[in-house]
Amino acid sequence: MLERILRWTLVLVAVTGLTAGGLAHAAGRSDLAGLAFTLATIPVILGLMVSIVRDVLAGRVGVDAIALVSMSAAIVLRQPLAGAVVALMYSGGNVLEDIAVARAEHDLRALVDRAPREAHRWTDDHFADVPIAAVVVNDRLMVRAGEIVPVDGVVESASAVLDESAVTGEPIPVTKSRGGAILSGALNAGEAFEMTVTAAVGESTYAGIVRLVTAAQTAKAPFVRLADRYALVFLPVSLVIAALAWLASGDLTRSLAVLVAATPCPLILAAPVAFIAGVARAARAGILVKGGGKLEALARAHTVLFDKTGTLTVGGARLLSVEAAPGENADDALLLGASLEQASHHVVANAIVQAALARGLKLKVPERVKERMGSGLEGMIDGRHVRAGSREMILGQASPAPWARRAIRRASWRAALIVFVAVDERLIGALLLADELRADTPRAIRLLREAGIARMVMVTGDCAAAAQAIGAALDLDAVLADRAPSDKVEAVRTEQRLHPTIMVGDGINDAPALASADVGIALGARGASASSEAADVVILADRLDRVGEAIVIAQRARGIAVQSIVVGMSLSLLAMGAAALGWLQPVPAALVQEAIDVAVILNALRAPLPVHRHTAGRITIEDGRGLRHDHQALIRSLDRLRAIVDALDDTAPEGCAGLITEANRLVQGQVVAHELDDEGSIYPRLAQLLHERHGLAAMSRAHREILHLARLLERITDDLPSEKIDRYVVRDAQRVIAAIETLVRMHTAQEDDIYEAVTVQAA
Repeated sequence: MLERILRWTLVLVAVTGLTAGGLAHAAGRSDLAGLAFTLATIPVILGLMVSIVRDVLAGRVGVDAIALVSMSAAIVLRQPLAGAVVALMYSGGNVLEDIAVARAEHDLRALVDRAPREAHRWTDDHFADVPIAAVVVNDRLMVRAGEIVPVDGVVESASAVLDESAVTGEPIPVTKSRGGAILSGALNAGEAFEMTVTAAVGESTYAGIVRLVTAAQTAKAPFVRLADRYALVFLPVSLVIAALAWLASGDLTRSLAVLVAATPCPLILAAPVAFIAGVARAARAGILVKGGGKLEALARAHTVLFDKTGTLTVGGARLLSVEAAPGENADDALLLGASLEQASHHVVANAIVQAALARGLKLKVPERVKERMGSGLEGMIDGRHVRAGSREMILGQASPAPWARRAIRRASWRAALIVFVAVDERLIGALLLADELRADTPRAIRLLREAGIARMVMVTGDCAAAAQAIGAALDLDAVLADRAPSDKVEAVRTEQRLHPTIMVGDGINDAPALASADVGIALGARGASASSEAADVVILADRLDRVGEAIVIAQRARGIAVQSIVVGMSLSLLAMGAAALGWLQPVPAALVQEAIDVAVILNALRAPLPVHRHTAGRITIEDGRGLRHDHQALIRSLDRLRAIVDALDDTAPEGCAGLITEANRLVQGQVVAHELDDEGSIYPRLAQLLHERHGLAAMSRAHREILHLARLLERITDDLPSEKIDRYVVRDAQRVIAAIETLVRMHTAQEDDIYEAVTVQAA
C-alpha cells in the first residue's frame, strides 16, 4: 500500500512540475520553467535509484537503469523538459501497472472479500450473531436469504436453494434437500434455512479456497523473471546505440533522444499484467491458479497424467445392466434387489437404490432384514424371502445356470461387480455394477488434444482389467494400472524427464503425485482437502473439461505476454533508430515511448477476456439436460432389447414370436420415433451451432443405418409364420435386434458428447 502511495505521489510531482513549467514558459520565464521541470524530475530519479539498489540487493538487475540514465542525462545536458516527460512517463507507467494489476486481481479479491465474518448460531432458545471463528462442529446455524454460507454443513430444513457459482463456477442454483451437503461460500438464493455444521471454519471449503487465492496473489511467474533476462540484453544494446549516435553526429542530444526512446516499459509491464490478468480470468471460470508461475507452466505443458477413479470416472458404483433369468422380468429383479438394499449403508447398496429410483420404480419396505457383512442381505418383501448378494452367498457351491454363467462372464469382461437376486430360493436376476466414465470425459480429452497436449496417460491403483476397460473408451496414449501412490510419483517423474508434465487427480492418494508434477491439478470443489493443498491449480467445479479450459487460458496469457514484449520492444527499437538518425528529439521520443507503453498495457489486459470459441451459438443448460433426459428414457428401451436378444437363446420356438414382436414394437415406437425427431428438429438446430458440420453429416448417416435396420426388423416381424418358427428366422431377428441396440447405444453416446459441447457452461 505504501509503495502505491509513493508511486501516485511521484506522478503528482511530475504532473505538477510539468504544469508549472508550462505556465512559466508561456509567461516568458524560461528560467523558472527549467527549474520547475528539473524539480519534477529529481524526486523520480531519487525514487528510481532506491528501487534499483533494492533490486540489485535482491539479485535482480532490470532495465530501469535506462530510465535513470536518460533522466540524469537530460538534467546534465540542460534538457529539463525531456527529463520531466521521461519522469512522468516512468512514474505514470508504474501507476498504470498498479491500475492494471488491481483490475486483474479484482476477481481474486472478490472471492476473499465475500467470506462471512459472522454466523447466526442457535443459543439457548434463539439465534445469536457470533464471530465465525466461534462456530464449531455440530453447531446449529441459520442462513438468511441472500447470505453466504459460512461453513460446510448439512441442510436441516426441508430444502435450501443455493447459488454455488462463486465456489464451483456452475451458474444454475441447486436445490438441496434435508441432509444434503452444502459448501461454505455458496449464496442462499432462496428462503432462510437451518443447517448443522460439519467442519470448522478453518477446515471448510471456502477457507481452503481463500488460502489458495492468497497463494495465487503472492506468487510470481518465471516468465516475468525471463523478461528481466531480456532486459539484461536490451540495456547494453540501448547504451551502444546511444554511443554510436553520439559518435556519428557529435550531438549528445541525439544520444539523449535514443535513451529516452529506449525506456523499456513494455518489458517492465507486459508480463506481470498479462499473467495476473490470466489468473483472474481463470478464477472467474472456477479455476484457482496459485500464481502466474503455474499459469506459465500450464501453457508449456506437453503431457497430462490422469488418476482414474473420481477423475476420469464418476468415482463410484453405477448400475450397468440387469441380467434377468429366463422367464423373469429385469425390472422385477431390480425392484426387489433395491427394496432389500434400502436396509444397507453399503456404497453398492446405495447405487442399486438410486438406479431403481431413476427408473421410476416404487420400492417396497423390507422386513426382518439380515446383513452378512461383505456378502449381501436377506429379508422378507410382501411375504417372499428375498436375498441379494455375492455369488458365494446366493449360489454357494452350486453350479450356475447357463444364463448366470453368461452374466458372470459379462461382468468379468467389463470389470464389474455382480449382485445376484433370488426370491424364495429361485434365482431371478443379476445386477452388474461398475465405475463409469464421467459424461464430460470424452469431450475433456478432445479439448486437451485441441489445446496441443501431445501425450495423455491414465495412472491408477485399480486393477489392469478395470483400467483397460476405461482406457479403451478414451483417446489415451498409455494406461498404467496397479500403481501405489509412490508408483504414481515415479510415473510423473518419468514423464517429467522428457517433457513438462501435468498431473490431474482428486483424492488424498493423488496428493504426492500432484505435488511432484510441474503442475498439479486437483479436481472438485474441495478447497480444504489434501489434494487441493498439494495442487498448483484447483478446479472448483467437478468438471474435467475445465482442465482444457485452464490450459487454453494459460496459453492465451503467455501468448499475449510474449506478443506485448516482442511488439513493444520492436517499436522501441524503431523509435531508437529514428532518434539516432535525428528524426526524433528527446521530448517527442518520450511521447512516442509513452504511447507504446499504453498500447502494451491495453494489449496485456486482453488476457482476462473470454477465450474465443468456434461455435456460433449455444443451447441453454435446460435444453441440454432435456435432450440427455430423452436419451436416458431411450436407454431403458435398449436395455429391454438386449434382454430380448438374450431371452431368444433359451425360449422355445413358439414363444419367440412374442419376443420378436415386442422388440419390433419397441424399435418402431421408441427408437425410430426418436431418430426421426432428431433428424427433423434437433439436427437442423445443431447445424446452426456447430462450426464443423462434417461430423454431423456422419451422425445423420447413422440415422439412416438405424432406420434401415428397423425396416428389416419390421419385415421379419411381418413375415413371421403363424405356427412354427425355424431357428434361422430367430437367429436373423437376434442379429438385427442386437445390431440396432449396439448402434443406437453408441450413436446416443456420440450425441451426448455433441450436446455437452454446445451447451452453455459457466464462463
